[in-house]
Amino acid sequence: MFRHLCRSLAATAVLICGALAAEAQVTLGPDQLRQAAMISLQEGDPALARRYAQALISRDQNDRNAYLILARAARDMGDIPPARAAARKAWALSNTDAQRYSAALITAQVLSSDGKRTRSQLWLRRAAQYAPNPALRAKAERDFRYVRQQNPWKTDLTFTFAPNSNINNGSARDRSRLNYAISELLFGEPIEFDLDAEAQAISGLEIGGSIRTRYRFHQTPTTAHDAKLALAYRSYAITDDLEDTDVTGSDFAFGTLSFGYGFRKLNEKRNGEFSFDTELGQSWYGGSRYASYLRGQAQQTLYTSAKQQLRFGGEVERQWGQATADRDLISLSASVTRGFASGNSGFVGIYATATQSDASTSEYSEVVLRTGLSLRKPVMGAAIQFGLGTSWRDYDISRDSRDGRQDRRVFADVTATFKEIDYYGFNPSVTLSASSTDSNIGLYDVNRVGLNIGIKSAF
Repeated sequence: MFRHLCRSLAATAVLICGALAAEAQVTLGPDQLRQAAMISLQEGDPALARRYAQALISRDQNDRNAYLILARAARDMGDIPPARAAARKAWALSNTDAQRYSAALITAQVLSSDGKRTRSQLWLRRAAQYAPNPALRAKAERDFRYVRQQNPWKTDLTFTFAPNSNINNGSARDRSRLNYAISELLFGEPIEFDLDAEAQAISGLEIGGSIRTRYRFHQTPTTAHDAKLALAYRSYAITDDLEDTDVTGSDFAFGTLSFGYGFRKLNEKRNGEFSFDTELGQSWYGGSRYASYLRGQAQQTLYTSAKQQLRFGGEVERQWGQATADRDLISLSASVTRGFASGNSGFVGIYATATQSDASTSEYSEVVLRTGLSLRKPVMGAAIQFGLGTSWRDYDISRDSRDGRQDRRVFADVTATFKEIDYYGFNPSVTLSASSTDSNIGLYDVNRVGLNIGIKSAF
């Protein structure tokens, strides 16, 4: 009896185990397996998600979603090479904007995890370009700002393509006075003479660009230390019909190269920032060395309210001239930026500069007043900014006047940034600028009108 009962229990156990095994051997379809992989990622099990993704890829070598899952899982596991390979494959298999968006986003995440944050920013711009709706674009922009904040490298590129009515800073007049000491000695009175074509304003097309990059080599929650490099160059194509002269646009080409160091420190109350920058540079004019310089700048910003910012600064510079005089410069500045209830924002600033030089005719003092207004509402789809200013410059000593030289300048500009035209997170911009300098010496009367076409980052 007992033996019969044991045999019955054993047979029942075998039947139960067989039934359980049959239930466990359930075959999941591709959609179910893909869903299981996504759930594994959400629940923090990238290893299981990776196995599911690899199973999907074994079934179909062109399963784009499986490559996305594999890239994310490998990245979460810190296995970057296969994550990057899977992301590249997902991008290659993408055919729609939505697919390109998701592939670009995962590629940016993999690159950021690998410390390639500059390349990650480029892929986030690509994600923003293909975002199928505003909400997903906003996510790409937020991710871009986060990666930019974490990136020790920051690079700004500018390009210039601008018609200019006065590429040589030439005189608006065709006559000027001769050196007063010589004219009074020889003729007993001031003598005027005709200015040649090179001394008068020459119209042309400015073509150039610049690159500024910094590497943040040390950072704490409140301070930052940067190494900086800057390179800029501009040349011209003359559009005026100049006769009997060998002048070319490259005669007025100007370039600079500089290396520097920057320091940033947040205020204790986190309501502003102190900054200090210094740079050593060399400039060239017309293809020849013009001057070497050492410059230091200090600046303090202070947010007095959510809508108002004050800024104070100072600058000192030492210039060693190769084609110009040696010079020392000191400058002080103060400005305020304020947002108005209308949504517009305004700016006003004052700047004072004094120079000292062994060449007495190069010494001057100057005061500049600037103001600006940015409109909140677009005008014909463009964000508009206005600028207006005036300056007074005084040279105690001049070769051309016993009373020295006094220049009064007014200038204005308007910039339109076309927000509705967006390509990889960049908007085209157009700046129209004009200035007029009225001097007591005709040679230094200068008028200039320029039109600059450029691009600005949308985020």
